[in-house]
Parts: sequence; structure tokens; C-alpha cells
Amino acid sequence: MIEHEYQFRVAYPDTDRMGTVHHANYVKYYETARWELLRSIGLPYSELEAAGIMCPVVRMNFKFIKTTRYDELLTIRTTLKQVEGARIWFSYKLYNEKLELINKAETELVFVGTED
Repeated sequence: MIEHEYQFRVAYPDTDRMGTVHHANYVKYYETARWELLRSIGLPYSELEAAGIMCPVVRMNFKFIKTTRYDELLTIRTTLKQVEGARIWFSYKLYNEKLELINKAETELVFVGTED
């Protein structure tokens, strides 16, 4: 297993009328964390694309545990769990500044070629 940590602050536009991070933003957060993990092992997504490889997400699961608000410093711990054939699985744990688990997720992606 390969792990990587990614930190960022919650931006104001990511919050909803209730003052918490809107659930749609977790997709964006985990997308960024996933590609930062790949970059950290020397495989930036731009190089995959240049080689004619795309990685669409085919499955996502989220568990919302706690809410978070604007300007909080968050940490995502991303784990590359498994690569099997043309599929790759990641898990994510999202922590707030108090190191409380606020969300966890899993994604499954597939490697596909592009048609140029």
C-alpha cells in the first residue's frame, strides 16, 4: 500500500448556506488528493494523459461523519489500496484540525486508452 497526505484550507465558495462544506466538494477534494499521491510516486496524471491513458472513476462511496467549515485546515490521507489488471482502488480519510475523522471514502478507477 502507498499512502500520501494532502493538506488544504476550505475555501469560502465550497460552503453552503448552512456554513458547512457542501457535499459535492468532497469529489473535488479526493480527486486532487488522488493525483497528488500519484505525483508523489513520480506518476503525474499529465504524463498518463500524454501516454494516451485516462482513468475514469467507475465507483465512489462516501461516509459523512462530521461537518467542516470555511477556513478549516483539512488533511486527506489517501491510500492506493490495490491495482489489479486495468483497475485501481483508493481509500481516503479526511481529518479536521483537531485530527477528528470527518469523512471517509473509496474510489475505483479504470485505465482506458484514448482515441486520437
